[in-house]
Amino acid sequence: MTSTRRVIELKHVRPGPFKLALAQTALVIIDMQRDFVEPGGFGEALGNDVTPLLGIVPAIADLLSAWRKQGGLTIHTREGHPPDLSDCPPSKLMRGAPSKRIGDDGPMGRILIQGEAGHSIIEALAPHAGEWVIDKPGKGMFWNTGLHERLQAQGITHLLFTGVTTEVCVQTSMREANDRGYECLLLNDCTESYFPDFKASTIEMLCAQGGIVGWAAHDSRELVRALAQ
Repeated sequence: MTSTRRVIELKHVRPGPFKLALAQTALVIIDMQRDFVEPGGFGEALGNDVTPLLGIVPAIADLLSAWRKQGGLTIHTREGHPPDLSDCPPSKLMRGAPSKRIGDDGPMGRILIQGEAGHSIIEALAPHAGEWVIDKPGKGMFWNTGLHERLQAQGITHLLFTGVTTEVCVQTSMREANDRGYECLLLNDCTESYFPDFKASTIEMLCAQGGIVGWAAHDSRELVRALAQ
């Protein structure tokens, strides 16, 4: 169980120090699915190099291990749709053309379809029993998932964001969280984009004007060290 009294203050954070109480904080790992981060998935089908996304796995794994030792709440998200694509609007379904699209056959099964191998979270970050797995039909983790109500019932006020991609699902989820009153911190070395400039610009936007959306830590090691103390 997480200590109700344990509070951590991170100092190497933009735009300024970030304080969190472990019992009121959840670690969020956005869409570390095979379809996005491994060769042969949807990310690569869109013409992207997945190598940078695989590069953040060790940092997330280290943070996740430290977080689990403290008994903190962990949330994994998966983007995907049922086999009949009933919750996938045409505006999203057309993405990928003329290459592979959502629902098309790929090396790991039908792309972004629940139950297919590519939809699953990579083995290195696989959820443990008791951790939350949120299946989301959109880019943000709150839309049509019931997550806000669950977090409120749990007394969660702070969210730590990791995962992919920085400018799409991570940023969307962080903005959704900010609008719902959560204090949000992005761990820079635990998030990545297919486009380095997009990641850098996203972080600038999130931290602008005194943290208009939230905070960003230079890397996760300060938090890992604090958790170990």
